[in-house]
Amino acid sequence: MVRVNPASSIDRAGRIPADIAEALVESVLVLDGELRVRYLNAAAEDLLGVSRRRALGARLAELVRVEPDWVAHVRAAVAGGEAFTAREIALGPAHDGDLRHVDASVTPWQAAEWGAVALIELVTVDRHLRIARDEALRAQDQANRSLLRGLAHEVRNPLGGLRGAAQLLHRQLGDGGLAEYAQVIIREADRLRDLVDRMVGPVRPPALADVNVHEVTEHVVRLLRAEANGAVEIVTEYDPSIPDLRADRDQLVQALLNLGRNAMQAVGARGHVRVATRALRRFTIGQTLHRLVVCVEIADDGPGIPPELADTLFQPMVSGRADGSGLGLTLSQSLVRRHDGLIECESRPGATVFRVLLPLEGPASE
Repeated sequence: MVRVNPASSIDRAGRIPADIAEALVESVLVLDGELRVRYLNAAAEDLLGVSRRRALGARLAELVRVEPDWVAHVRAAVAGGEAFTAREIALGPAHDGDLRHVDASVTPWQAAEWGAVALIELVTVDRHLRIARDEALRAQDQANRSLLRGLAHEVRNPLGGLRGAAQLLHRQLGDGGLAEYAQVIIREADRLRDLVDRMVGPVRPPALADVNVHEVTEHVVRLLRAEANGAVEIVTEYDPSIPDLRADRDQLVQALLNLGRNAMQAVGARGHVRVATRALRRFTIGQTLHRLVVCVEIADDGPGIPPELADTLFQPMVSGRADGSGLGLTLSQSLVRRHDGLIECESRPGATVFRVLLPLEGPASE
């Protein structure tokens, strides 16, 4: 597709011919010195989620959430006449909605109607960021599994010898007082063996069958409500149009149950957990664009994930709780990866969302 530089499309009177501006692939905004919107094309309406009627004459801050430093830089560009480009700027609707990431090129201009203005070209980079993030998570998951398999092998061998020696010792000691200590060794060896098994997770490939995602989520919700015993409010929001997917039901239950338990532990005794489903069309997982993807969201209103854990969240032995094993998220990511899916996370105080993304249909053509 041919791209047109919007700056080169402005005529000598400082006007953008309507037919050219509306045909541009990029989103184009024109802001005056007070950062009021003087023009936006159709692509910008779609990107910002606002109509032209509402946007024209309104201040940018009234329409979108955007980084304050970037806004200050735009104002300085209008006053000083210096163009600049900023990468991966986050913006979104002013009051609600998901943030988008764009590369923003700002060109100062003298317009006949509005005086000094900033011509802003916005190019979405969300798909590229998602691909990079997903590839990093895939690589991390593979490294985690290799590490855990190696660690499990190194632990199991001496652990088996330790347990066997403790059993022999117990038989030699009979029922005397020292036999109790041999039993302690056996129980602790069994506990370590179970921990190693949890670290590695199931070694069998998924037993694929047609699965109703809402039967799975309802089963998980019932288990969570039983564990919460009324202390945590769990609500559901389902998209009934989602078709069955090919999956291993037990593995999906385990993955979602780990996420749900984490959410309940995060909110404590007075929190809320939301389990929601929706279908996403033409959605990228890794480097593959799928025609249809199911998204299962498990959200909570707890304190959020500590920033220092954000980049290592799915690594083994990483936990934000003193009593946490740090294995639940690692195992969930591994189980979902076996279904060619991915788990993503967004978190801030009062709003943490884990999204389980699973392909429903095969790759889509570009």
